[in-house]
Amino acid sequence: MRPDTVIVADDVTGAGDTAVQFAQEGWTAELRLRRGADGDAQVVAVSTDSRACSEEDAAARVRAAVAQTPGTHVFKKIDSTLRGPIRAEIEALLEASDPDVVAVVCPAFPGVGRTMTDGVLYVDGTPVGATSVGRDPVTPVTESHVPTLLGAPSLRLDPDEGPAAHAARLRKAGRIVVVDAATDADLDRIARAVHELGDRALPVGAAGLAGALARLRRPERPAHAPPPPAEPDHRQGAPVLVVVTSLHSAARGQIRALVDDGAEHHEPDPSAVLDDEAWRAFADAVTATARAADTADTADTIVLSAPERGSGADGNVPPHVPPDLVAHRLADAAAHLMQARCPAGIVVTGGDGARALLERLEGTGIRLDTGHADVGQGVAVGSVVGGWADRLPVATKAGGFGEPDVLIRAARAVRRKRSTR
Repeated sequence: MRPDTVIVADDVTGAGDTAVQFAQEGWTAELRLRRGADGDAQVVAVSTDSRACSEEDAAARVRAAVAQTPGTHVFKKIDSTLRGPIRAEIEALLEASDPDVVAVVCPAFPGVGRTMTDGVLYVDGTPVGATSVGRDPVTPVTESHVPTLLGAPSLRLDPDEGPAAHAARLRKAGRIVVVDAATDADLDRIARAVHELGDRALPVGAAGLAGALARLRRPERPAHAPPPPAEPDHRQGAPVLVVVTSLHSAARGQIRALVDDGAEHHEPDPSAVLDDEAWRAFADAVTATARAADTADTADTIVLSAPERGSGADGNVPPHVPPDLVAHRLADAAAHLMQARCPAGIVVTGGDGARALLERLEGTGIRLDTGHADVGQGVAVGSVVGGWADRLPVATKAGGFGEPDVLIRAARAVRRKRSTR
């Protein structure tokens, strides 16, 4: 089945939190790890895992994604804080499009404090380049003015004009146009202009713009909400496993909230991540704790997290630990723990970690649910598709999103959920 909309994201959690905007509006939505896989989802999200790639590699991955998973409409998901080779990815999509297609760009997501005024992206009122994102160790953002970043003009759509007038202005502005949005009403206005442009528009943005488009275009065959839990299953009483590979400061605060709520926390020393023998000892200790908990009172949430920056057993700044190595180490430890004790569900924060864990479970993706809007922005809840954890409840969350208690709410959501597949 050819999907109505294909979301091309640059990381897994971004793909999930964008696709869930459509699921909440009645679309059947699925995050797929393998592009081109068969399925009946109306909205399919794929990740190019290109945020840390060179411009050439990122462009090639985007071209491959749209070629392997064609859809009636394409939505290009970009980071709401501008990380990654955004310009190269947009230009790659335009090269694969008809010459009259206009890329309408708006990374704003007012619901989580990302707003656009006069072309400048703000995070909670601060230009993005002046926030911690500007010092990101992998993809630092030094330019807050999006038109400068993309070499494109900037527009603000006049609230007194209608969609036809807005569409005409966008067409005249050029092939890439940056549009301001400080409120959800502004995003709705952009969505109506994109809808007016039809096949001549390539919407580019974060989950905020995706949500506006999903609200505007309702599916002909609405998805059914999953049934509520009816009776206990074999996972009743088992803990939820939370895996945090993100180093974002927001994620660290969310871990602290989980621990304060009674979660059992395991965090390796950075040196253990770099040493095979030390890592096996850490992973074995975590698994042994899980096995022992089968016959003893235990926490209802277990947290595995990446080492905090500046941590280290000797108090010194640790050697550089590659983020992809952290993701794969934690995914491996989580999979071993899951084999020792079947969890009630899993929560994963960080795009690299989400992909690494799902691949370790041999899953092909996540079928997303409706009805979890109360968990928080940036969270996608669903069920693992395929592999040895098929139908296991799962939630993914982007590292930079969410209130301090969002991981607590995500863990509760997967605990009470029953598989819908």
